[in-house]
Amino acid sequence: MKIYISTDMEGIPGTFNWEQEKTNRPEVLKNYQTHITDCLNAILYSGFKDFIEEITIADSHSGGDNLSYDITALDKRISLISGGPRPQYMMPAFDSDYSLVFLLGYHSGTGTWKGNMDHTYSNSKIFRIWINDIPMNEAMINSAYAGYKGVPVALISGDKALEEQIAEAMPWVHFVRTKEAVAKFAAKNYSSIIVKEELVKAVQASLTKKDIPLYTFSSPIRLKIEFHSTSITDCAALLPHSKRLDGRTIEYVDDDYGVIFEAIMALVTLAYGATL
Repeated sequence: MKIYISTDMEGIPGTFNWEQEKTNRPEVLKNYQTHITDCLNAILYSGFKDFIEEITIADSHSGGDNLSYDITALDKRISLISGGPRPQYMMPAFDSDYSLVFLLGYHSGTGTWKGNMDHTYSNSKIFRIWINDIPMNEAMINSAYAGYKGVPVALISGDKALEEQIAEAMPWVHFVRTKEAVAKFAAKNYSSIIVKEELVKAVQASLTKKDIPLYTFSSPIRLKIEFHSTSITDCAALLPHSKRLDGRTIEYVDDDYGVIFEAIMALVTLAYGATL
């Protein structure tokens, strides 16, 4: 069994705004490392520990420089992907050889009411994003990439607003709720004891569960992104084969989700070239 773990920061217990992540970084990084370590220990001390061939962790928050390499000392089967920019952003080096995917520390999609630090890839660039007219968040986009490769997502951790979105899109997923928003930049963070206990239960249930469904989209796959301004959209529209629907909205259609997945990353990257 090979397990792939993609990690983000806004959904871990202990965070509440982006300034805190910057100014109080040592404490936040400790919380981040602890949440991932708790998950790893739950895997390594489960009844499946002898069947684990490899655990790959993709540090996928911002520049991918948040997790200490020390985490690989827990077990020789653990590898850590760090740094960026990189292909497939939050799912780098992922392929169909993996058995399960865990998404840890994720958050709700842009525009979510009562979502702590809600955004989708960029709070300053992207206003809304849809695939086949379904509002998207990063967890769903990455789950669809896993499904495209034939691998199920079994476990997700994050805030209450994300849990509600995942329950509608992927009701089979084991979800560990870490906190709930009081406002976009304020949160009621749950006890670390409770979060750890729920995470251990969810890991065990995920490793035990069989025939987990895949999250996929039917073709043709229609990506639509509404940006925050026309100047941002001017830059994003430079992507070949994209179609501009109006001043702020780009459409990209393809039958291959792998192409759509890379198109999202390309459009977001191009958006950063804009002068507001």
